[in-house]
Amino acid sequence: MCKGLASLPTCCLERAKELKARLGSILQKPNWNLSCCKIGKNKPTLEECLKWKESFEKLLSSKYGLCAFTAFLVSEFSEENVAFYFACEDYRTTKCPEKLPAKAQKIYNEFIGSEAPREINIDHETRDITKANMLAPSTSCFDMAQHKIYMLMAKDCYPRFLRSPAYRDLVCQAKPGAKATKQPQQEKKA
Repeated sequence: MCKGLASLPTCCLERAKELKARLGSILQKPNWNLSCCKIGKNKPTLEECLKWKESFEKLLSSKYGLCAFTAFLVSEFSEENVAFYFACEDYRTTKCPEKLPAKAQKIYNEFIGSEAPREINIDHETRDITKANMLAPSTSCFDMAQHKIYMLMAKDCYPRFLRSPAYRDLVCQAKPGAKATKQPQQEKKA
């Protein structure tokens, strides 16, 4: 929460959060789809969908899994988390040191600064440390904030995604991979 909101009475903040939750549930898109993903006609195999349950990292490393998870976050109005995480990943791999300040400022303005259009949910201490890191941007200036968002997604969003009807539908619609479908045919021949 930004410092400006912290000056409001607690009852006002609680009421605002309650209204946001109600509005979010009204506007919730229960039938979100993956049409935003430009992966083509290749849908994930059943094995790939089931691998996503093994770890959050496996979900994020799968192109289709990332797309499905992002679509789920869009339906929950929290896609800024995954966008921030990957903006930080891209920032960390910046090879040209001269580009770091401009990229850092862009990420800060979009996700962390006051009135950021896609503000992420981090505590004041993390926000202040990240702001201080902006004075001399390095490849690690967003590490603390990125870690907090990763943990938020891994402990909160990821389990909800796995329990969601959308994930269950993906698993039901997924077809077994080529190896899995060939095995029964070979058994018939034997």
